[in-house]
Amino acid sequence: MGQEVFTGRFTTENSENIVVFLIGMRINNRLAVNKWLPVFNAMPGMIKELYTNKDELGFLSMESYFGLRTTVMIQYWRSTEDLMAYAKNEKHLTAWKNFNQKVENNEAVGIYHETYELKAGNYESIYGNMPLYGLGKALKHVPITVERGSARKRLGSGKFKQTNVQKDRVEQNPS
Repeated sequence: MGQEVFTGRFTTENSENIVVFLIGMRINNRLAVNKWLPVFNAMPGMIKELYTNKDELGFLSMESYFGLRTTVMIQYWRSTEDLMAYAKNEKHLTAWKNFNQKVENNEAVGIYHETYELKAGNYESIYGNMPLYGLGKALKHVPITVERGSARKRLGSGKFKQTNVQKDRVEQNPS
């Protein structure tokens, strides 16, 4: 009945650039249901669209969290370009227009987002006795080996790759 738990220690491949996008809302006035409920209700349709068209949109995966006043979704995207293209998507633009018409400059509800571009090799993860989760759900989930036994080692492979890229640039463009 639940998600499969992977016994042991796992990490993800970190050989790809990825984008982490945090988006959420905060209910500033719980009694103003007519102001915050439309914002809350706009999300399920967009989430369904993302999962239905993952490959086409460049959407990899997401996790959701609900607090007393604040929600947050942590989304993983293939690229910033894919994320920006989705922002111009009809369903997203309709929800954004609807939000602005109902609550623009209204203190009852707030929204936020943050975007992070992560370069290949400059992120790491560990999952012990967990189902596929976070980056482990978005990227290739692999067992931790001796070569990947610590956070420093998992990040170290990215520094090696980045150093070689910088070295190649210098050799191509000597001053």
